[in-house]
Amino acid sequence: MDSLTQIALGSAVGYAVMGKQMGKRAALYGAILCTIPDLDVFINYGGDVHNFTYHRGFSHSFIVHAVVAPLFAWWLLFIEKTYPAKVVSDSIIRTPEKRCFGRCTLMVFLVLVTHALIDGFTVYGTQFLWPITEYPFAMATLFIIDPLYTLPLLVLLVMFFIPGVRPSTLLKTCTATLIVSTVYLVWGVAAKWHIERLNNKAFDQSNITSDVVISTSAPLTTFLWRTVVMQDDHYYEVFTSVFDSVKDVSITRYPTEPSLLASIQNEWEVRRLMWFTKGAYSVRQENDRIMLSDLRMGVEGAYVFTFDIGRIEEDGKIVPGNFQQNSSRPNISDLPKIFQRITDPTIKISR
Repeated sequence: MDSLTQIALGSAVGYAVMGKQMGKRAALYGAILCTIPDLDVFINYGGDVHNFTYHRGFSHSFIVHAVVAPLFAWWLLFIEKTYPAKVVSDSIIRTPEKRCFGRCTLMVFLVLVTHALIDGFTVYGTQFLWPITEYPFAMATLFIIDPLYTLPLLVLLVMFFIPGVRPSTLLKTCTATLIVSTVYLVWGVAAKWHIERLNNKAFDQSNITSDVVISTSAPLTTFLWRTVVMQDDHYYEVFTSVFDSVKDVSITRYPTEPSLLASIQNEWEVRRLMWFTKGAYSVRQENDRIMLSDLRMGVEGAYVFTFDIGRIEEDGKIVPGNFQQNSSRPNISDLPKIFQRITDPTIKISR
């Protein structure tokens, strides 16, 4: 998810667990802690493919979170002891040191885990169980930016900056905010289930079958969904609204050329991309270059993660490319089409 959402979520979780013991500083600690997992974007793992597929790895692992939580808790309590907050309300409860350490450890763990969990609701892939497995888990029920999920969390975040708000009011708002945002996540799961049932009926009518079918919410909304269906030499891009009937499901076919991978498919980068995309990738030739695109993120003609994986020599032989990322991001001017398509199945989104 985007950084603002993570900060708002982290502050809410931090305050929910330690608000009575630390006051608003618990929200501050939660906001800081929740940014730590995403600092892995500054690590150079050795190349564009490495950086793409190792992101959301060890820093998003529940196992790592359990190990580092006591260390961060000790550090936070050291700060609290060295620079104690001014008690402005009797609602700040000073608990025994051992109990406070345990509760603070729980706060740190929950802040880090909820960061990873909310990332897991997107389609990218999050390695919850690293180092046991590097499998990138993905619910694919939430876009990386979703205003309906973020807005309740932002209301609470703003309240933390308003002086004079009673701690009891903050705690009640915090509880309500976490409940509302969680209910929205449940809605996303239910919407995905509905969309997949609708799609399956449309696929049956069109005689489309595949072992690789990935559906995910469209940008900024869970009321419109985009699905990729893979075949041998082609794939389908499908747009479905929660208000669609079976006949309204938009199915468009596009070509792919996996045969171009024949001489380079044993390259680590190629195998890694095929695995990480879970089979939802396209291969095409652009002049003398072979390009592989992750079909899960973006729309046809504008995929966020596209890599130069091969080069065609003068004798026609295909050799490994430089494996650099060559993205084409969707045009923001096309964004209104997303919301128009929710109620109008005649709207075409991809170019």
